[in-house]
Amino acid sequence: MTGQTIKRVIFGRPLKSNELEHERMPVWKALPILSSDALSSVAYGTEQILIALAAVGAAAAYAFSLPVAIAIILLISILVISYRQVIDAYPQGGGAYMVTKENLGMSFGRLTGVSLLIDYTLTVAVSISAGVQAITSAFPIAVPYIVPIALVLVWLMVWLNLRGTSESGTVFAFPTYFFILCVLLLIGKGIFDLVTGASHTTPIHVIPSSVPAGLTMFVLLKAFSSGCSAVTGIEAISDAVPHFRTPSMNNAKRTLLTLGVLLAIIFGGVTVLTLAYGITPDPNGHTSVLSMVTEKAFGRGTMYYATQIATMMILTLAANTSFNGFPILASIMAQDKNFPRMFANRGDRLSFHFGIVTLGVLASILLITFHGKTDALIPLYAIGVFLSFTLAQSGLVRKWLVEKQKGWQGKLAINGLGALVSFAVLLIFCITKFEEGAWIVIVVTPLLLWCITKIYNHYEDVANQLRINLEEPLPQKESIIIVPVAGIHRVVASTISYAKTLTPNVVAFYISFSDEDEEKMQTKWEQWNPGVRLVVFRSRYRTIVKPLIEFIERIDSHVREKQTVMVLLPQFVAKTWWQRLLHNQSAYRIRSRLLREKDIVVATVPYHLNE
Repeated sequence: MTGQTIKRVIFGRPLKSNELEHERMPVWKALPILSSDALSSVAYGTEQILIALAAVGAAAAYAFSLPVAIAIILLISILVISYRQVIDAYPQGGGAYMVTKENLGMSFGRLTGVSLLIDYTLTVAVSISAGVQAITSAFPIAVPYIVPIALVLVWLMVWLNLRGTSESGTVFAFPTYFFILCVLLLIGKGIFDLVTGASHTTPIHVIPSSVPAGLTMFVLLKAFSSGCSAVTGIEAISDAVPHFRTPSMNNAKRTLLTLGVLLAIIFGGVTVLTLAYGITPDPNGHTSVLSMVTEKAFGRGTMYYATQIATMMILTLAANTSFNGFPILASIMAQDKNFPRMFANRGDRLSFHFGIVTLGVLASILLITFHGKTDALIPLYAIGVFLSFTLAQSGLVRKWLVEKQKGWQGKLAINGLGALVSFAVLLIFCITKFEEGAWIVIVVTPLLLWCITKIYNHYEDVANQLRINLEEPLPQKESIIIVPVAGIHRVVASTISYAKTLTPNVVAFYISFSDEDEEKMQTKWEQWNPGVRLVVFRSRYRTIVKPLIEFIERIDSHVREKQTVMVLLPQFVAKTWWQRLLHNQSAYRIRSRLLREKDIVVATVPYHLNE
């Protein structure tokens, strides 16, 4: 089986460029592909609120989780409305990055891009670690293998995405819709228990009857910022508008609205059930709050295990939002010279393979570093996305103020409110989570921004140096070709023969290590007489590259201005890979050294061996 055949089996057949439309997403595929991150957050959003409130040490504090959840649902509503306006204004995709770049300038655009790339990477790590926690909740025997299981899941996602959007979307659709069904059934069962006054439920109040001692505004804000992990993923739909089926803009807006409604129902419903069933978070972190809620509602029966398996799958697939968002954003940034150029290229399956693999590597490093623990990763989470929210909304505010199109006052009010709320959440998150690890993101963000700025400046410098005046004639130069030789054989003969077809100015260059070696080579060359002058250099220290550099430097500077110096390397190619390791090391050293020299052309003339 050839390498190409193996590649086709693993990744599928290569796709033609005109098959790109087939790879675009209808709404039913876009929802599981781009919304699984936000939908899956119910598995840990409510739990993070409870963990923050647990610091007070009073059960009464948990009653405040519902007001916090309601505040987060209001925030989700504002962001859904705001990002629908982003889709209207920028149907070409790019989301927050494009909005910020065009309205606030490239520097803020880069900052938005960096913050989103960090958030996408953390989304993969958090989602996978939470998915593994769902496994360990149902099967405690798997606890010692958290990191290996997480890494296997990450690279499974990499493989599925490398196969292309169409195939991965079909695979992801069933688990997402299965999770939605399971959680809606859970909420329905919980509401029924609450309404009928089942013995294992307690009445709840939207406004708590009392405030326990120690419950400060700081604790409430910390609970709010922790629960805001449920908001991440909303921006991914606006990033990927061009990847929707036509009409792409309408389909993207429908998907975003569907996501907002589902997220509000599921997140709010799970929070209500947590209070109704009197659930408190596991101090060891091995059993999730959602697992305990499901067990209270259904017992440890079929529905419990079905919900846990669905949760594990949706949390794993939540990483897929990033596996779509990260490569697309990296591609757009690469086109703007803000990211390495290779990230703009599509692979055989029309996927941005460099971005997909890079995201897999970065997420794996995070999971190994933080031992696959969701609680350790959450404090790093959401800073990037709320920074991008703030900048995107601010960019739209400036856009409406400048353009003042029809209905601009209403759009300005929505985006202005979105910017203020997002900025407030960002500050709350930075302050309340700083010591728990948020400082890492605060430090890394400007470092990555500096790196991306350096990449942009490099591409600009290269473009300036390569730019030509189309009215100037091509420079006319003759060539002088130097052929380094180690002896007289078929490879040298083939190279000299080719060199003489390019120019009559050909020089063979030989390095000797002794008088006898030099005399022997001179005699043999005169006997062969290929019509090319042989220059022999004595190497006192048995080096090869340095004498060649010295010989090139001896060519008069006025001649160098009129002539192009070309070094043509004879090289034979062995038949097998292990034979190639035994030869041509000198050629590799010469080539790598000469490529650092200015105005020297280096080329290789291969001679293939048959045996």
